[in-house]
Amino acid sequence: MSELSRRAFLKRLGYLTAAGVANPVTINLMGMAEAAAATATDYKALVCVFLDGGNDQANTLIPIDSTNYAEYEKIRQEIAIDQSKVLPLIPSTRLSDGLKWGFHPQLKRLNSLFHLKKLAVLQNVGTLIQPTSVEQFMRKTVPLPNILFSHSTQKKVWQTTSSGAFREGWGGQIGDLILNQNSQAMFSCISTANNSLFLTGDDAIPLNIETNGIVPIKSAVDGARLYGSQKCASALKELIISERYNIMENHLNSVNKRSMEAESMMSAALKNSGELMTQFSSNNSLADQLKIVAKLIKSRNSLGVKRQVFFVSLKGFDTHSDLLRRHDKQMSLVDDALASFYEATEELNVTQSVTTFTASDFGRTFSSNGNGSDHGWGSHHMIMGGAVNGKDFYGQSPEIGLDTAEDVGQGRMLPTTSIDQYSATLAKWFGVPNSDLRLIAPNLHNFNNQDLGFMRV
Repeated sequence: MSELSRRAFLKRLGYLTAAGVANPVTINLMGMAEAAAATATDYKALVCVFLDGGNDQANTLIPIDSTNYAEYEKIRQEIAIDQSKVLPLIPSTRLSDGLKWGFHPQLKRLNSLFHLKKLAVLQNVGTLIQPTSVEQFMRKTVPLPNILFSHSTQKKVWQTTSSGAFREGWGGQIGDLILNQNSQAMFSCISTANNSLFLTGDDAIPLNIETNGIVPIKSAVDGARLYGSQKCASALKELIISERYNIMENHLNSVNKRSMEAESMMSAALKNSGELMTQFSSNNSLADQLKIVAKLIKSRNSLGVKRQVFFVSLKGFDTHSDLLRRHDKQMSLVDDALASFYEATEELNVTQSVTTFTASDFGRTFSSNGNGSDHGWGSHHMIMGGAVNGKDFYGQSPEIGLDTAEDVGQGRMLPTTSIDQYSATLAKWFGVPNSDLRLIAPNLHNFNNQDLGFMRV
């Protein structure tokens, strides 16, 4: 088997469920990376918050100046939010044409972080291969992302910046470049949302955990009993971790062994680091995920990491109906979870070292379908952290209305900023050299503005 085939096999092997594990740990053989001396002297983490289903950007960021709000209200009709309830955002730099934005009424704590310069908003970002006009889109005279407005495909395009083979995510490609900065490479890319394409690299493989850590192979841990017998449990452990003559069996057992090692190390590190003082709400799955991320950041020295990429996700954003009620609940969960996570980074004194950002399948239609919105394209996203150039809007402001220069139909916004630009700006802050940005953002060369400016590098 060639080395390339071995690596491909290992990558796919990581998605198999080891015997007795409800949520598999996916780890490839990173021995060479772990043997390399850590070169980073500081700590940095990127945390991707994926709003699964396609967040309704038009009710997340709402125009509040009289002219644009009137247009918003006329188009959105029964799904428009009352102007008096919108939370005004007062940026350091005024937007052109009198446009003024406000946050959804539930984003109270994030509104405060915006005004404390800890949060920025990137306007109208989405999947693009090159700058595109409505006419070019309609005539199909430029390359376009695969199957626009499709959940399954657009999630993949968002997470990989690719319109072809969806093999590596840009979080994983960042992970590839930082593996040798961590003495324990298996903790470089961590997902709380099952198998993450976003975190899958060429060498980097996501470590999948639950909100209380890694699920152990309970029947094979030291001291366990299988069918009432410790000897039986020991035999199972030996069976699933011992070296084998068959190459596939041997690789599988290597993954099992490192899975068990990872569980043991992480459990010990979390126990030794103690509890957080910051309070996270219960009954909020996103808060639960970000809490374990904060605890892992607290345990970073015990885990031997200097650079980490995390992926968390919240479902429930596909609001074709009952938008006002459902989206209100989602915004409340997002506000509570993200603000508490920022407070945790304050507690840990890592606000300058941790950057959190949102992503989603796509935006949604500006027009109403009755009491909801349908699949769109461009959307607005938030970036949060102490290294963020906050209290400002980035990217090009969209024109509020239908049949505008950015409307490809039903108020679907044609993005004016690409995910390549978004990812490259984050990667540059993370320490990726300019010469390597093309590995993460393959379409970046098609865009003039390759650093969007929302990070202090």
